Amino acid sequence: MKFFLDTADIDEISEAASWGALAGVTTNPTLYARVGGKLADFNDHIKRICDIVGPDCPVSAESLAMTRDDLVRDGRELAAIAPNVVVKIPTMVEGLAATRTLADEGIRVNMTLCFTVPQALLAARAGARYISPFVGRFDDISEDGIEQVANIVDAVGNYDFSQNTANGEQVEVIAASIRSANHVTQCALMGADIATVPFGVLKKMVGHPLTDRGIEAFVADWEKVK
Repeated sequence: MKFFLDTADIDEISEAASWGALAGVTTNPTLYARVGGKLADFNDHIKRICDIVGPDCPVSAESLAMTRDDLVRDGRELAAIAPNVVVKIPTMVEGLAATRTLADEGIRVNMTLCFTVPQALLAARAGARYISPFVGRFDDISEDGIEQVANIVDAVGNYDFSQNTANGEQVEVIAASIRSANHVTQCALMGADIATVPFGVLKKMVGHPLTDRGIEAFVADWEKVK
């Protein structure tokens, strides 16, 4: 499993990248607004993220346009920011049409706000490079988000969609709206390709009380040796 960071916070991205385990970044308008972002600075902000993580790490930047023509226009503009930008588009009819056009132009798309198997299969057929089913938002309405992601992973894995994507790459499923390290564990066990997680969850993935206790014991014993 690969790990993406779900944030627009430059400091968080820089720190996570220094750990050597970060494979990409996903952003959205809410995350950008949370760090005090301004519309006029958005492209520069995405470029800074791309520079931090490097050219091999995809960075998803979202369009909020509602028509296929506007989505395509936004997608072209976003893709021009850096070679590793992936255009994030909501799962909807206009989004499918725009995804097909962008994929045919060699622009990678992350189809987001995906909640069902039929949505995921349509996204893959339309040329999405990444499909982002949400876990936590299902849990918010007392449904099993993990089960839905598992169904999408199984369904997408039944077929080869590489002929549909921008550069002949295989479609990857990004488990999104991750709320805990346990969500990551369950998504990894079911075979999700990627988990995109908030920085707080990424930090919790590293820690464990027994690890902390072991370190304390080693340090204390070494002090005795000294």
